[in-house]
Amino acid sequence: MNNSTHNPSTTPNSVSTQPVQTSATQVQTPAYQPADRLSLVSEYYFSRKLKEVARMNAEGKDVISLGIGSPDMPPSAETIDTLCREAQNPNGHGYMPYIGIPELRSSFADWYKRWYNVDLDPATEVQPLIGSKEGILHVTLAFVNPGEQVLVPNPGYPTYTSLSRILGAEVVNYDLKEENGWMPDFEQLEQMDLSRVKLMWTNYPNMPTGANATPELYERLVDFARRKGIIIVNDNPYSFILNDHPISILSVPGAKSCCIEFNSMSKSHNMPGWRIGMLASNAQFIQWVLKVKSNIDSGMFRALQLAASTALQADRDWYEGNNSNYRNRRSIAGEIMKCLGCSYDKKQVGMFLWGRIPDHYADVEELTERVLHEARVFITPGFIFGSNGRRYLRISLCCKEEKLQEALERIRQLHLG
Repeated sequence: MNNSTHNPSTTPNSVSTQPVQTSATQVQTPAYQPADRLSLVSEYYFSRKLKEVARMNAEGKDVISLGIGSPDMPPSAETIDTLCREAQNPNGHGYMPYIGIPELRSSFADWYKRWYNVDLDPATEVQPLIGSKEGILHVTLAFVNPGEQVLVPNPGYPTYTSLSRILGAEVVNYDLKEENGWMPDFEQLEQMDLSRVKLMWTNYPNMPTGANATPELYERLVDFARRKGIIIVNDNPYSFILNDHPISILSVPGAKSCCIEFNSMSKSHNMPGWRIGMLASNAQFIQWVLKVKSNIDSGMFRALQLAASTALQADRDWYEGNNSNYRNRRSIAGEIMKCLGCSYDKKQVGMFLWGRIPDHYADVEELTERVLHEARVFITPGFIFGSNGRRYLRISLCCKEEKLQEALERIRQLHLG
């Protein structure tokens, strides 16, 4: 080879006519870096902790999980039958409308009228979702510019915070405290600078605390939203679990003008893996959300939507059968709280039990980690929901009675109470 030939790897715009022989040891991997937004969040707590639980199970430790709220009972038999039948339809496998099929939108509207006494136009005021997490993403993109603020409850669902930060919104926490019944402190809210706040996330019946909604709470929230020019987004997936009187924020006169409500098939109809939820609001808000949604995902499988439509037609007896199981589990969970020395409000609703740890523990993980590694029972520490949860823990009722009873016996052997 002529010594004057330039190395094509060091000469701009040069083209080699000879194959370049490079050993594997000479190739350097570029220093790839993730987007800056990833520094604002961490891996979801349950994603990390359930990997640890899986490792313990692989070692033969047989951990009983009372952590995540994933209903372990099936949806109604009619729902499953509809899915199986419709999945056989050779014409039902194409792309579906972004707004959801008319049958599902109508069923959601009928469900709201039947149980919440709320009138919704199925054509313009209902938007099916692939679960509420998707809805949090779409609503934030539709209403919040980077640098603007959102009000997030403390304690509250961690995704309100993490997705807001990923999307460039500034999170402003508002306190929920046991002494106020886990309700917003409206005096505190009135004193805050709300000039950059676009959304306020609320979640009643509340997760993780189990505090129930009241008509008075919803009336105050609607009044607050209208006076401050803020949109209330109420996440309402737990209103059918151990709750005799489901209510919706949209039942308040004028609420549609300033409120969006999420609902979900996951909790109320035992369909968490199906990924079907919805939001309801005024037609303009729905159109803005749809503008985002239609650029991000596609419609759900038609058979799933028709099956969800069937599930929404369940009668009171089906919900009561579901709650009968949760009621029995709740009794055992109360005994677990007693063994742990925790206090809790017996008026809680929803599929969890939220309790305050004894004062002698330095922090909640001192208790939950001991229970995990000595009793082999996974219980959720409350700090993951915010600083106001740091003295609390949460027990999921999504566990068979015999396993809950076994968890109780294991914890009893620790003599913690």
